[in-house]
Amino acid sequence: MGNRGKASYGSRSTLACALAAALALYALPAIHDEARAASNDNNVEWNGLFHDQGPLYDNHVEPTAAQAVTLTLRTFKGDITSANIKYYDSADGAFHWVAMSWSANDATGNFDFWKGTIPASASKKYYRFQINDGTATAWLNAAGTTSAEPSSGDFFILPGFTTPAWMKNGVMYQIFPDRFYNGDTSNDVANGQYTYAGCATEKHAWRTSVVSNVSGCNSAVFFGGDLAGIDQKLGYIKNTVGADIIYLNPIFLSPTNHKYDTEDYMTVDPAFGSNTLLQTLSADIHSTSNGPKGYLVLDGVFNHTGDTHAWFDRYHWWTTNGAYESQSSPWYGYYTFQSWPGTYSAFFGIPSMPKLDYGASGSAVRNAIYGSSTSVVQTWLKAPYAIDGWRLDAAQYFDAGGNNGSDATNHQITAELRNAVKSVNPNAEILGEFWGNASPWTAGGDQWDSAMNYDGFMQPVSEWITGQDYNGNVASIPTSQFDSWLHGTRANYPTNVQQTMSNALGSHDVTRFGNRAGGDIWKTYLALFFQMTYVGTPTIYYGDEYGMQGGADPDNRRTFDWTVGTSTNSAVALTNKLITIRNTYPALRTGSFMTLLTDDTNKLYAFGRFDATNRIAVALNNDSVTHTVTVPVWQLSMTNGSTVTELISGTRYTVQNGQVSVAVNGHYGAILAQ
Repeated sequence: MGNRGKASYGSRSTLACALAAALALYALPAIHDEARAASNDNNVEWNGLFHDQGPLYDNHVEPTAAQAVTLTLRTFKGDITSANIKYYDSADGAFHWVAMSWSANDATGNFDFWKGTIPASASKKYYRFQINDGTATAWLNAAGTTSAEPSSGDFFILPGFTTPAWMKNGVMYQIFPDRFYNGDTSNDVANGQYTYAGCATEKHAWRTSVVSNVSGCNSAVFFGGDLAGIDQKLGYIKNTVGADIIYLNPIFLSPTNHKYDTEDYMTVDPAFGSNTLLQTLSADIHSTSNGPKGYLVLDGVFNHTGDTHAWFDRYHWWTTNGAYESQSSPWYGYYTFQSWPGTYSAFFGIPSMPKLDYGASGSAVRNAIYGSSTSVVQTWLKAPYAIDGWRLDAAQYFDAGGNNGSDATNHQITAELRNAVKSVNPNAEILGEFWGNASPWTAGGDQWDSAMNYDGFMQPVSEWITGQDYNGNVASIPTSQFDSWLHGTRANYPTNVQQTMSNALGSHDVTRFGNRAGGDIWKTYLALFFQMTYVGTPTIYYGDEYGMQGGADPDNRRTFDWTVGTSTNSAVALTNKLITIRNTYPALRTGSFMTLLTDDTNKLYAFGRFDATNRIAVALNNDSVTHTVTVPVWQLSMTNGSTVTELISGTRYTVQNGQVSVAVNGHYGAILAQ
């Protein structure tokens, strides 16, 4: 649910995009000679500059108030005369300077490292680098390198702000419960079992049409998927696929198959099972007896209820009086009526989803949803359910008075919600739904941990690989623009937010990736290579691991095909292999990211992920034919004569003249590790 508009480029300035593209174009093997020629010549060599908040460049990505932060800047050897850190401290509203000093050379002898330390304190800080070679000056921050001092796009220091380690290191699997697996036929919704909003329920056979027999009644179509089915298929999720985080679309009582119109937040829908069965499923997900320890994230639909909720009760289903039935209802103030009872604020104006009015701090709605120990949010986080996090549906719209959020009240609500969640479990995840730049909720360290990365992953990946946006519209971008887009959107977030952004190829709200790829499984292969090696939490929408087809809602919610969801399926097997590699190398999860090569003509892309233990170069071929990719691994400080191993094939290569050349099949990848 949420804003279904096309993700905006508005989160990236034109300048930042152009600079990132320029950096990518500079990252060509020929520049290796420039490294040797760097000198104090009143010219800062931009291609030698690098800093991010990976472990080699920031000694405390998640500092406490008592930890000073030592930052490292890379330049070409002998290229600069001085460097400084300029940082803004929110404590005094002023800029401060830290002089950097030369620290060391890298193993290749191509680079110098400079260090400087920002003193410890509890305040939020934002920093950039001033780099000087005699009379020439360059500036570097998260948005890129510029000749003039930037006014935005700085790196972040947010003392006391942490995001869950399990989210940084995990792989998430998203399930639309009615369509995954029917583990208990006794709870199936029958034909005509009940009627809601003029639509009688329809039971369809597995792997048949998701479209209702009655126009406009697609939400009344049920297939029988349930929590028992998910529990029975944990071995597939944990072992065959390799995912360890399960995110479930809504499971609470509701008259529809999607359940984004909640009828009772405290009751698991009987078509899915029971509260007791959710306890069992949670325990089995957390267990290590059936695979790796897992984590459970539930969908929290807290912007609106359904019109059948007792608080509203449009159809008089409850014995109590809801807000629609009586202005004397105890819940009348939970909603905003323009003209009672028929005109009220609703999600996107949909009458079946009346919008909650959160009122002022301490209001009854705030206490019911998150503020009290018996609230919805806190109850499911605590034993015996012990879920590990909430995905917040349409969270930008939480507000008071029927307004649509994105203002001071919305941020107050989400900050309070964070405090409530973390008071129960400091390691719980808060994953917000937003389709653009989510930095208003993530960059301050006081609201969401991360967001669904439509803008910084799903959209650019789709346009680069499939030539379509996530809604299936024609939209194709070259490799250099793809890299610029990624760079610009990473710069929107603190590093620990980047590392927990939910990176999916598709979701329940957009067309299937397999559909956008025209059924070409090789495009899914390529997407999987990138998904499992990029910064963030890989998120697999059930079936995307085998290239499931599906158009717009409801067709993107087809039933899982268990004849192809097996370890013998090539895409499923590749998914498992890539996740195993990701799990083996921390550099692929929390290491630095560096662009190494963009080739628009041959549709090639290469980048590095690295930490103190491993240097990994990933080469991707978005063309339909095999190309030899010459990767400038000297940028990762791989020394000549050293050996790298391609992790899919096991082939070993020797670094020569700072490069490794590897043949990569069309719509495929190579992962070179050292």
